Amino acid sequence: MNHDAFRSIPPVNTITELISDQFGSAITNEVAGSLAKCVQDQVRQELQSGLQDDPGLLVTRRLKQLAQTLASPRLGRVLNGTGIVVHTNLGRAPVSERTSHAMSTAASSSVALEIDPVSGRRGGRMDEISTLLSILTGAEQSLVVNNNAAAVLLALTALAQGKKVAVSRSEAVEIGGGFRIPDVLAQSGATLVEVGSTNRTYARDFARAASDGAELFLKVHPSNFSIQGFVASPTLAELRDVAVSTGAILIEDLGSGTFVDTEAYGIDHEPTVRESIVAGADVVTFSGDKLLGGPQAGIICGKGRLIDEIAAHPLARAVRADKTSMAGVAETLRHYLRGDHETSIPVWMCIAASESSLRLRAGCIAATLDSGENTVDVATSVNYVGGGSLPGQSLTGHAVRLKASTSGEATELARSLRQATPVPVFGRIEENAVLVELRTIIPRDDELLTESMRNVLASLPD
Repeated sequence: MNHDAFRSIPPVNTITELISDQFGSAITNEVAGSLAKCVQDQVRQELQSGLQDDPGLLVTRRLKQLAQTLASPRLGRVLNGTGIVVHTNLGRAPVSERTSHAMSTAASSSVALEIDPVSGRRGGRMDEISTLLSILTGAEQSLVVNNNAAAVLLALTALAQGKKVAVSRSEAVEIGGGFRIPDVLAQSGATLVEVGSTNRTYARDFARAASDGAELFLKVHPSNFSIQGFVASPTLAELRDVAVSTGAILIEDLGSGTFVDTEAYGIDHEPTVRESIVAGADVVTFSGDKLLGGPQAGIICGKGRLIDEIAAHPLARAVRADKTSMAGVAETLRHYLRGDHETSIPVWMCIAASESSLRLRAGCIAATLDSGENTVDVATSVNYVGGGSLPGQSLTGHAVRLKASTSGEATELARSLRQATPVPVFGRIEENAVLVELRTIIPRDDELLTESMRNVLASLPD
């Protein structure tokens, strides 16, 4: 360990002065002192890890990173040119303009969240959304929590604690972020009873589990995977018949949860929430920020008495949605009531975009950017819905292709696009080129996209 290097680390008061000079009145003196201690600690850790750089240079580098963080919030706007419509790493579904306005209004003002405007008496926070969902799905009652993982955990904790829950072996899965169905069941206090086999499960397997004491059946819709070949799985209607005859409660985790017939867009059928309710599921859970196209939320629909029981559980308070999310979910649902989801909700605008329109847009942007050196053209590509929706399904896309000489140059070009102005652009690398997919960028953003790409290309060395 180089003790001289540690002794060369600038003292806190010196770093504090540098911070105060750099940021002025943007931060208080107290904050400047705290930041100085943090910077000093970070530099010390870097030296302990074996870094040989001059401590003064390390401080300067840290201050530069700090300035970028304070000037440009990480959660600022970016353009999704990846070709993945619901991109988890980019925040999943962007909401519609009307939904964004409703959420902004709710966040910046008082709202009649739990009060009846007519009587002035305390009202239910779920009244509006429950009515909308009843119309759209046929469910007797609904509840909104902060995400679908919470919805599944809450439903199982409230209804299955201390009880046996039958799950097909093919559905005892991990669906992302370490969220495993067996772990959720254990956390809820339920006992997992695996039935059937990995590739073939029948309704009679659930009937046998019920005769051995299983009081709930859990059906999990495959989100990030599909099993093909010699397979069999009971339909929801078949499970309902077994549940009715045995007195078991039937819960379905739909995952994405759509209100739209996906076959109309050239992709396989995804079960709708209404279909699950009609088929006889007692409780259905799904996400708000995937195919629904709304804000992050977990939605629980189903039989009134069961939803009441779930809502009354203490955990429901811990995972309930705030007024902003509630306003966003309600406004998103209204798009489906009006039938304007395809022209208003970004997820469905992207999925519904025709190949011809994507090709035309990509061609126009490429022509604008082309300098005559054949470095920009249009590429036919493969797009995906993403977000754990419709695994194995793809859509034909068209992208603006920025060519590079080597894979290293392509990597640098992609990095430059992610730092572009006026808006960062996230694309994908394919061979020695960066592809910016038009399907996942709303047409009204084409001018911004063109400007950002032009600025990046102009900054490249000749």
